[in-house]
Amino acid sequence: MFTVKQIAFAHSKVKSGADFPSYIQEIKNLGVHSYEVWVKNGQTEYFGADDFSTKSSPKYDELIIANLSDQKRFMGYLKSHQNGETNYLEFCKHCAETGVEKWLVSLDTMLCTYFDQAGQEVLVEKIPG
Repeated sequence: MFTVKQIAFAHSKVKSGADFPSYIQEIKNLGVHSYEVWVKNGQTEYFGADDFSTKSSPKYDELIIANLSDQKRFMGYLKSHQNGETNYLEFCKHCAETGVEKWLVSLDTMLCTYFDQAGQEVLVEKIPG
């Protein structure tokens, strides 16, 4: 199975949202089926076959997640990030600011779903690749 170290190496190649599709393909090839990212500290849990999972350490100091989500502003920030205009930490700060608590990436369906603190979907998008 895969390790957090292998995933971190793949992620180290990501400089902006524009690099995301190649990162997804690389970790999919490692055997990752899905992963869940918690915006408050960047901790990520990765899931593979046969109920395998592994979790990263927090990546940054805790962010405060806004109580109410703002889908329109979030979509603007997401577009900027995907165009390579922001780095990962800036994107996470924008997620927190717009009420996004976490996102779940399914490499089986190639969908990324963003959730607010109430567990409601803020946005579901198809992952290119």
